[in-house]
Amino acid sequence: MRKIVLASTSPYRQQLLRQLGLPFIAVAPDFIEELDPNVAPALLVRHLALGKAQSLAECHPDALIIGSDQVFVDQRKRPIGKPGNLQTAFQQLKQMVGRTHCFYTGLVLLDSRSGIVQTDYATYSVSFRKLNDDQIYNYLQREKPFDCAGSFKIEGLGIALMEKMEGDDYNALIGLPLIKLVSMLELADVNVLGS
Repeated sequence: MRKIVLASTSPYRQQLLRQLGLPFIAVAPDFIEELDPNVAPALLVRHLALGKAQSLAECHPDALIIGSDQVFVDQRKRPIGKPGNLQTAFQQLKQMVGRTHCFYTGLVLLDSRSGIVQTDYATYSVSFRKLNDDQIYNYLQREKPFDCAGSFKIEGLGIALMEKMEGDDYNALIGLPLIKLVSMLELADVNVLGS
């Protein structure tokens, strides 16, 4: 079987990839992410995912390299970043409650042997419940999602913030669209379910 490299140190992406039961290594990409608000989210996430995968191609010349990146956008399709602290997180959530926002998750499978690149993206929308300031503050104190775009972790208590979620692949919301990845791997002759 071909060596599989995940161009990410995200524990969330690693956990998702483990679900497929394939051996892989996770490596930090040597790529600086720049969020350009003037680029359409679908193009931006594919560009970022490709940059991550390509940054590892020279070090892993005979591998299938998975790159993924995610942008969370508001209703005007402007990126919402990682808050970094309680005050910014509170302001982010306060502006989002009662509204619907969307995650764009880019996905790349780079065959570093042949140079063949497969690229795609997935979207997943989340609609926030109406919450008061105390509920927002209590959530942030308990979860501390300051390193998460949008100030919430859907795989944790963040589910309590939601009214509705919609998309084709729930895994895209967490950061790695597995349904699309399985199809890409099959095109690269990796049969996830065996023959």
